[in-house]
Amino acid sequence: MPNEWITQQGERVSLQGEWTLRHYAALKRTLQQQDSLSANAVTLPGFEGLDTAGAALIVELLGVEKTKQVGEWATDLPSAQQALLVRIAEAMDAPLDSSPKSPNRPTDTLATVGQQMVALWSQQRQLLGFIGLVLATFTSLVFRPRRWRITATVAHIQQSGFNAVPIVALLTFMVGAVVAFLGATVLQDFGATVYTIDLVAFSFLREFGVLLAAILLAGRTASAFTAQLGAMKSNEEIDALKTQGLDPIELLVLPRVIALLISLPLLTFVGMLSGLAGGAMVAALSLDISISQFLITLQKDVSVTHFLVGLSKAPVFAFVIAVIGCLEGFKVSGSAQSVGSHTTSSVVQSIFMVILLDALAALFFMEMGW
Repeated sequence: MPNEWITQQGERVSLQGEWTLRHYAALKRTLQQQDSLSANAVTLPGFEGLDTAGAALIVELLGVEKTKQVGEWATDLPSAQQALLVRIAEAMDAPLDSSPKSPNRPTDTLATVGQQMVALWSQQRQLLGFIGLVLATFTSLVFRPRRWRITATVAHIQQSGFNAVPIVALLTFMVGAVVAFLGATVLQDFGATVYTIDLVAFSFLREFGVLLAAILLAGRTASAFTAQLGAMKSNEEIDALKTQGLDPIELLVLPRVIALLISLPLLTFVGMLSGLAGGAMVAALSLDISISQFLITLQKDVSVTHFLVGLSKAPVFAFVIAVIGCLEGFKVSGSAQSVGSHTTSSVVQSIFMVILLDALAALFFMEMGW
């Protein structure tokens, strides 16, 4: 039975030549013609070429168990070809589990929770590292005025601060009116509608003024920062800056951070005044409390400490919002879908962090008695 693939040598039969996909059909026909070929009589001196298609035919001829022991009886066969035959034999011996595993709801739920916790931990580590990088860069530049980006900072103050004044003022004015109306509705049953002034003042000076302004900036400005830096990342503009020896943190991040550090306290002040104006309007129209009485009660009952407590939160919120927006922009991978997902992530993270920090600050100030 001599041919280019099978050679008879007495009682022994040698497999040789090229056992590859190119000759698969011919090899299949040749093996079908050799009905009396015994696996125990086969020797493997070596092949000129051997791939997975040829190895599968050899495994079918020899059997899985004999092929797995090829290193013991085919010592002349190169080690790479031995390893390929063993690997194909193991793959052909693996059971085919066609039935899908039944879902395990508790296990799947725990796995999902674990994955989310790992992702959250990784995200917070990245945020802390980026905050450290921003602070280190700011510290290195604070005493070097020549490297300050004044023009970029002023431009971002206009975009994130001045242009946001109308929406912040309108929103806080309406919320102030709603808070005054709800407070008056409840306090009217006790004959204490005059304390609506204190309710509006305390809520806006301590919480609502800074919180509403920060949430608006988180949705308006953090998303803009992420989209701007993400587009630059997609267009490889940030890589170009690095190639030119420029620091993206210094050039792109610090002007945005400083702009928010300046803008948010001013917007908070605008929000406080607008909220008080909304409460004063409701008090004048629905409660017969004049504007002069509103201002006198405000001056008499409300300490300036409440104003300072609310205003002190603004720089912290501003820094967190700006850093999260810039970090998510740097994490964009290059596609439009990545820009959209990281923009959404920056808004959600910023709002979550603002509310979390506000709750922690409220507990701290309460324990301090401020």
